Amino acid sequence: MTMVQEATLPLILKGEDVLAKAKTGTGKTIAFLLPTIETILASKNAQTYHENPIRALVICPTRELAMQAAVEAQTLMKFHNELGAQTAIGGNSSVMEAKKIKLQPCQILVGTPGRLLDHIQNARGFADQLKSVKILILDEADTLLDMGFRQNLTEILKALPKKRQTLLFSATIPKEVHSISQLALKPDHKFVDTVGQDTETHAMVNQKYAVVPQESQFAVLYSILKEHIAVEPKYKVLVFCTTANITAYMAALYQKLGFNVREIHSRKTQTYRTRVSDEFRNCKGGLIMFTSDVSARGIDYPDVTLVVQIGVPAAREQYIHRLGRTGRAGKEGQGVLILLPWEEPFLRKLKDISIGRMETPKVLDLSKKLRSVISDIDQTIGTRAYQSWLGYYTTAKSLSIDKHTVVEYSRKYWASLGFSSAPAIPRLTIKKMGLAGILD
Repeated sequence: MTMVQEATLPLILKGEDVLAKAKTGTGKTIAFLLPTIETILASKNAQTYHENPIRALVICPTRELAMQAAVEAQTLMKFHNELGAQTAIGGNSSVMEAKKIKLQPCQILVGTPGRLLDHIQNARGFADQLKSVKILILDEADTLLDMGFRQNLTEILKALPKKRQTLLFSATIPKEVHSISQLALKPDHKFVDTVGQDTETHAMVNQKYAVVPQESQFAVLYSILKEHIAVEPKYKVLVFCTTANITAYMAALYQKLGFNVREIHSRKTQTYRTRVSDEFRNCKGGLIMFTSDVSARGIDYPDVTLVVQIGVPAAREQYIHRLGRTGRAGKEGQGVLILLPWEEPFLRKLKDISIGRMETPKVLDLSKKLRSVISDIDQTIGTRAYQSWLGYYTTAKSLSIDKHTVVEYSRKYWASLGFSSAPAIPRLTIKKMGLAGILD
């Protein structure tokens, strides 16, 4: 039993409201699902299952987390055929989803805030189903709020019975989480801290950073991946990029360069994301997945050997959560952060974390290779990547950099990928990014 399970299980089984501060990868999903299922079983009767009420509602910030929690619930209930867990997430037919929730066993419903609110407002009978909820669970509460779901959560809370048990799990407890806890939890709720004052990163992860010239960034990543593959036969690597469009383009480039690559980001359909996520989770090694931050929180990918973050993270917390995809379940892992010289000030936010400067790997001249493969890639993907790079860095709160400098660096970025000139961007897009008179 993990620390968070040992600390929270007795309280939850007693019916207490709980605010738990717990890292990802510490077994917290089991910590809230197991007692929830026990509570449902303890209150079951024939009429309950005939009416198919929703007894527990789990709210997660992303589709991937919701699906993962639902699968975990189904696994825990496999010897109780009368029980079921369903999902309410985007990316599929809301009508069919609502019908499935109504007609199939759904004692536990796991959903994302946007889709849940959509069902409450538009799916006939769904709000009535929620009147039977006895347990509410907010998972990754800090991320829910970081992603702007406070208003959605407030509206969902209005649709739930006031007489219920509420569990709130979060890796960090900023003031926003305190605020929502006051709204959702009873005043006498129990607070459990399994993190304390440590750096909130896994002790099993060897963390390094590299500050490299812009023209070498792509080649440095190439060398890091090649070196890791050479020493780790069962390599399983996550490469975090700053935006979905950059993720797509980087994945396309590395696939053309001969790497075994998958990609996952918000530009892909839910069906695709589910298939790729399952493939990466179940593979025994020999795979690299380029990802946006859809994989940053809570997703359980066993045996990840290396996490690479290329480009400055949006915040310190984002660095920590991405890193948490490796070094899980007591196993060792490696993390590398690749920064450009003008991104180096971000390291001040990691001053209390044990991260050392890595010896820069041998940088190969990839210009010929890149020129030979970029012609085979849909240039629309490249144009979107360039635009999203500009958009990300012109709004990056973790950096203090003027827009003229961002544009100058963007051209160097594009050149580092083998292009002689940056792609043209529509004037309207330039204006929306606040770059009129700078980029055109």
